[in-house]
Amino acid sequence: MKHPTALLTCAQMTEADRLTVLSGISGFDLMEHAGRAVAQAITARYTPRTVVVLCGPGNNGGDGYVVARCLSQAGWTVRVARLGAAPHGSGEAAQHAALWRGDVVPLTTAALAAAALVVDALFGAGLSRALDGEAALTLQTAAAQKLPIVAIDVPSGLMGDSGANKGGVQAALTITFFRKKPGHVLQPGKALCGEVIVADIGTPESVWNHITPQCFENDPSLWAHALPALHPEANKYTRGHALIVGGYPTTGASRLAARAAARVGAGLTTIAVPEVAFAIYAAALTSVMVSPVSAHFAHEDLARLLSDVRFKALLIGPGAGVNASTRGQVLALLRTGRPTVLDADALTVFQDAPSDLFSVIKGPCVMTPHEGEFARIFSSYIGANKIDRALAAAQLSGAVIVLKGSDTVIASPDRQPSMQTIVNTNAPPTLATAGSGDVLAGVITGLLAQGMPPFLAAAAAVWMHGAAASKFGPGLIAEDLPELLPGVLRGLTPVQ
Repeated sequence: MKHPTALLTCAQMTEADRLTVLSGISGFDLMEHAGRAVAQAITARYTPRTVVVLCGPGNNGGDGYVVARCLSQAGWTVRVARLGAAPHGSGEAAQHAALWRGDVVPLTTAALAAAALVVDALFGAGLSRALDGEAALTLQTAAAQKLPIVAIDVPSGLMGDSGANKGGVQAALTITFFRKKPGHVLQPGKALCGEVIVADIGTPESVWNHITPQCFENDPSLWAHALPALHPEANKYTRGHALIVGGYPTTGASRLAARAAARVGAGLTTIAVPEVAFAIYAAALTSVMVSPVSAHFAHEDLARLLSDVRFKALLIGPGAGVNASTRGQVLALLRTGRPTVLDADALTVFQDAPSDLFSVIKGPCVMTPHEGEFARIFSSYIGANKIDRALAAAQLSGAVIVLKGSDTVIASPDRQPSMQTIVNTNAPPTLATAGSGDVLAGVITGLLAQGMPPFLAAAAAVWMHGAAASKFGPGLIAEDLPELLPGVLRGLTPVQ
């Protein structure tokens, strides 16, 4: 199947439906397939009970009438609560509404009486305004009564392209069709949807001849082909040498990053540290080399280090400090043109003059801001949705942007139409722990040192980071993450 993890915008899904009808599948049949898929998902997860299907005036409501009919035919007790007048005309929604022979009541909170399950077929992703009136009140009442809610397409009030919530309530289950939309994976929409099922309703593969997805849900199928391979004749230098600029007095962050770079496969990892901190780093690290430099990373010391062409990827930021020394080091690393990861303080130090940073980025670069750091560097993009913000920042800066969170977005600065953004969805809540971001920066650096392309390296690292945390479970601390990476890699890395 083509593009299994593609995320399609609302406009792209509308086009896919149009192309499907042109291919010979009627709109009536598409609606029938959609409603049946929802009913099947419900009967697979719930025992028979009294169901209220909330039907809106459009196609989402048409799907709802099919659900009501299918559940009723299966022996469930079903009634429809209709918003406004019955669908009229010759459209698919009106045709399916006419096939429903059961109870129809006005959409009010009274319609929820004796209900044990609610189907939200009010608006889906087609709503472009805040949910209000009886629709909002009825859904809010259902949520307050802790009734399980099954949403068709998206929970009504959720914006399909951005994940913004404009009046929606928590669904236990969301069934969408053909492909997910960005709103299914971006917060707060991701949390609002509950379990998400993507149902096949007969959309032909030929639609991909006319639709070019640019955003994808993160998955190894996107980047596994580019993972570093282990060759029998390899040595530590051919596997890549990573250089990390260590901080002082904050020393733990860069040590975590170095451990992660080594665990993900870099043949050598070196931390450059101020002489005063040498004993601290050397005592804590064994397989990672420690290189002492002058207290303030004098220009000649850093130049000496960077003159070693065997360093294939560079990282600065974890524990670096927000000061003039860090600023100078960042610029020096970027001027080498070698793949460079900028994290934490390496970003914040440019908050007053971000253009000074952008102007020096000539080679491969990955920035890993959380929302606060992003706001400091890319303040003009705060209002947009997360995908648009990350993409605009990437194209402005010339760097791959890893905008972190439970819905981390990886954006490429490449303006070509293929795969511009990737949204990660496998991060467990346990990653909200000090130092986990330093580990992520180290994983990206380790993959870059082995020659992986920056955009794919960033996406792979974010996915591995989430997979490692999921393997551990509750009680996770950042020190655990590097040690979990071999188990993740075991199922991914091609050995040649």
